[in-house]
Amino acid sequence: MSQSPAFVLNVLETPEDPEGQEPSPYDESEVHDSFHQLIQEQSRWVAQEGLELQQRQPETGALGASGSDHETLPGPEGAPVYSMATLRILASMPSRTIGRSRGAIISQYYSRTMKLRRRAGRPQLRDMGRSARPSLRLYDLELDSAVLEEEEKRGLLVKELQGLTAAQRDHMLRGMPLSLAEKRCLREESRPLRGKQRAQRRHGLLSCCDQLRDSCVLASHNLGLALLSGLQALMPWRYALKRIGGRFGSSVLSYFLFLKTLLAFNALLLLPLLAFIVGVQAAFPPAPGGPVPAFTGLELLTGGGHFSHSVMYYGYYSNATLNQPCASPPNGSQCPPEAGSLPYNMPLAYLFTLGAALFITCITLVYSMSRSFGESYRVGSASGVHAITVFCSWDYKVTQRWATRLQHDNIRTQLKELLAEGQLRQRPQSACGRLRRAAVLGIVWLLCLGTTLGCTLAVYTFSERMIESPVSAEREAVLLLLPLVVCLLNLGAPYLFRILAALERHDSPVLEVYVAICRNLILKMVTLGILCYHWLGRRVGTLKDQCWENFVGQELYRLMVMDFIFTLLDTLLGELVWRLFSEKQLKRKGKPEFDIAGNVLELIYGQTLTWLGVLFSPLLPAMQIVKLLLLFYVKKASLMANCQAPRRPWKASHMSTVFVSLLCFPSFLGAAVFLCYAIWQVKPSSICGPFRTLDTMYEAGKVWVRHLEKAGPRVSWLPWVHRYLVEDTFPIYLVSALLLAVIYLNIQVVKGQRKVICLLKEQISNEGEDKIFLINKLQRVYEKKERSRAGRTEEAVTPPALFTDWDAQ
Repeated sequence: MSQSPAFVLNVLETPEDPEGQEPSPYDESEVHDSFHQLIQEQSRWVAQEGLELQQRQPETGALGASGSDHETLPGPEGAPVYSMATLRILASMPSRTIGRSRGAIISQYYSRTMKLRRRAGRPQLRDMGRSARPSLRLYDLELDSAVLEEEEKRGLLVKELQGLTAAQRDHMLRGMPLSLAEKRCLREESRPLRGKQRAQRRHGLLSCCDQLRDSCVLASHNLGLALLSGLQALMPWRYALKRIGGRFGSSVLSYFLFLKTLLAFNALLLLPLLAFIVGVQAAFPPAPGGPVPAFTGLELLTGGGHFSHSVMYYGYYSNATLNQPCASPPNGSQCPPEAGSLPYNMPLAYLFTLGAALFITCITLVYSMSRSFGESYRVGSASGVHAITVFCSWDYKVTQRWATRLQHDNIRTQLKELLAEGQLRQRPQSACGRLRRAAVLGIVWLLCLGTTLGCTLAVYTFSERMIESPVSAEREAVLLLLPLVVCLLNLGAPYLFRILAALERHDSPVLEVYVAICRNLILKMVTLGILCYHWLGRRVGTLKDQCWENFVGQELYRLMVMDFIFTLLDTLLGELVWRLFSEKQLKRKGKPEFDIAGNVLELIYGQTLTWLGVLFSPLLPAMQIVKLLLLFYVKKASLMANCQAPRRPWKASHMSTVFVSLLCFPSFLGAAVFLCYAIWQVKPSSICGPFRTLDTMYEAGKVWVRHLEKAGPRVSWLPWVHRYLVEDTFPIYLVSALLLAVIYLNIQVVKGQRKVICLLKEQISNEGEDKIFLINKLQRVYEKKERSRAGRTEEAVTPPALFTDWDAQ
């Protein structure tokens, strides 16, 4: 055709079917072919008539016309009435037929199995002659509910399934939206049976070997399911987290999820320390340097005494190369070198194991933070989340009453949080109101910073007093005074911050939590900074003839123990006693709310203490694990009994990301700086520890490199690696630059993805408008054709005399 067809749809009724024969909604390919044929016929009709696609103008008598072709379909109240032919075409579209009936599902998966079979290289049905293959076109397409049509398609599906591999067949059957009975029948019919198995299957007989094999497979499957359920039941947060999330919402749940994350980090840090440092030194204990004091029980609080002569602290570890002694030395002499096992350099193992464990923790922490960012800050809008929560949140596999009630509470709490998030709006304020609010915020922040400064000065003054008055070994209980003062300040200052925060009256509860976290974080980090200066700047100089590493480890142990005790007291006095007092004396029915900011900062503070002390006490992560497990059960019991859900529900969509970010910076970064300074700059003690003969702990690597240079040419590349990749600063700068470049490229990729998503959303919107335009144009063409047909019919039945009279006039 010389003229390009215009895209105006018009469906011509075939002469053999005045009503218009519609394709079967069960055959997806027939629907596409019919719709394509419809467009081609309409294009030829338009080319013959010489019609062009123009913008529709308002017409008189048009049904449902709105004056523009590019219109959106109105709501249910003013929906246009389309003709039956238009409705039949819309009902036959694949998006409206697939999933409506079992026949449509069978036809859909028959097409999929054909594609999989083509990939496998099996001869296709379309390559066979028409006499050798069944044809759907031999049947009447109007018989959609006929049994014969469905059985034919079922037979084709079974044949195609038989041509697939076992894995592909199981995957295809598993994804079919059919009942289990239908899937079992299809699996049995499509399973290939050969020889004796076919005959046994036909007669319903199974041999003893087959029965034994089936019994073993079923028993192993049941055993695996039982072990899996047992492992899931061992997790302390399996059912408790669901109860907490359903009753108190995602804001309180974020605290317990963060506690679970800290348990994983400490377990990851403890495993290499146990395997390469603690376990090896326990297997080869050093000779005692003096009498070991007896265990009195006070060591559980002070960390000294008997614990100082164990693998708990840095001073117990030797600086020798460990070898397994031979059983019987020849002639009373020393063991030959080949008699023992490979030498184990304890100083080198201590340094490298600690560095590798912290490096793995850093990588895991960065990965967790990036994954948390990806989950909470997703590109794209959250439109439709209410409908998804209402219609798609229920788990229909739940049958027990307690699980049903738990899921009901969880969905209800999610809806409360979504509605509260949608209703959260900032109230408009006048200029005087904004000035008044800014003044209140400034005064509150000045008071909070002043309180932090006062606590810092108190800790610094008390630490200087402790240096001026040395404590003997008989008065170790006096060493608890500094941790006691620090914990009292950390416990009392947040309550003052909470009272001052009541004056601010934030509209958003999320902002209120973030402000509280920021103030508590400043207080705890400044306090820890003063203590780090106290340990490495002051105590090292005063403890020259003593093992100052053991003292720092004991100080961190005492801080961790006192922090746990004060956390329990805060839970008892701040939640239980306050609930009883408000119910009995104040006659209030409401319970106190769970302090998310204070409890989360306590976790970050305890984890920072663990990272600071892992160099001086390798078993400190084990204590942190025990502390977190106890804290989980105590906090969960107190939450269920003494606390209530937040009065203003809010969705903690970014809380986990914020918590992990605070754990990375400043907690882990500050601890890494502290440890690096202790390893590279501070001189170790000369009477204890694996680095007692060195100027710095880092020199253990240099000593090892010098030994490697003398070992021979086979390991000569290791000193070269240490000299040019470790000691030289250029590779460090290069790696840092590459890391910054990768971060910048990732940021640009995320920005590009956001732009692409916006463009795709706009394209989807345009596609929807195009479909509405085509549907409206199709309806107009139908109306025009019906009017022209009615005019021709009227002319055909008009008497000829009437035309003569009209011509005369």
